[in-house]
Amino acid sequence: MDIMAREQTQPSLLRDMVMLTKPRIISLLLVTTIAPMFVAGNPGWLLVLIVLVGGYLMAGGANAVNMYLDRDIDTQMSRTRLRPIPSGRMGPKSVLAFGVALATAATFLLARFTNLLTALLALGGFYFYIFVYTGWLKRTTPQNIVIGGAAGAFPPLVGWAAMTGTIDLTAVYLFLIIFYWTPPHFWALALLKQKDYGRAGIPMAPLVWGERETMRQMLWYNVILIALTLLPFAFGAFGIIYFISAFALGTILLAGVIRVSRSADWTKPAWWVYKYSLLYLALLFLAMVIDRKVLGT
Repeated sequence: MDIMAREQTQPSLLRDMVMLTKPRIISLLLVTTIAPMFVAGNPGWLLVLIVLVGGYLMAGGANAVNMYLDRDIDTQMSRTRLRPIPSGRMGPKSVLAFGVALATAATFLLARFTNLLTALLALGGFYFYIFVYTGWLKRTTPQNIVIGGAAGAFPPLVGWAAMTGTIDLTAVYLFLIIFYWTPPHFWALALLKQKDYGRAGIPMAPLVWGERETMRQMLWYNVILIALTLLPFAFGAFGIIYFISAFALGTILLAGVIRVSRSADWTKPAWWVYKYSLLYLALLFLAMVIDRKVLGT
């Protein structure tokens, strides 16, 4: 039994390769990729599968290259020390090659079986995440997650382009929703992990602006986010089902952020905001699909 237990808990190469792709993070990105396809029309399941695989490979490749670039600071942070490179289980060059191979495969798959615009948008998200966020902003400014958050807003554009071959105003609004969702989502985690970021020398908002100013910024971004999510209803992109869902989901998130800013001990409220914000985004995009399919808006 002891031998079997050790075998089950020992890291394997396959497990490490999956870890490099950050599958839990990618799952939300895929929701925001596939939902716009159903908002835009009625995609065939083969197209959905291709976009799912291509999206996973591209995002997974970006995450792997990110771990290669961040290998020096990952050793300083408790939540990243067990990653394949800092733990010594994989070499940096192997991780880099793996990430580039995934991105290359994704580009070919999307260009060959969807359209060139879809492949270019996915590749644009890859490069933005690697070079703009990880390579530049992350270590230089507390605005890193604000500007760098655009990388996580590419998936709706990818899904929309895969379905329509174009980008229109609705797709841009989906991009902006994720852009403004990112700061309150990530800063909730930054509040909780600021000691880790401090050891690694990363200028996250709580370390530079202070905790209370970060909370104030979270509040304002949340207010803008609510207004932005309701705007598509105003110009007729979505109907009443989406409007009610967006208003309710956004109000709950706003209440959570207010609890963080008003609490003397904000640890539990911040964890709640971080976790709920993940659910919030998934449910918001699901509401878009339901609204389109039920009301045909």
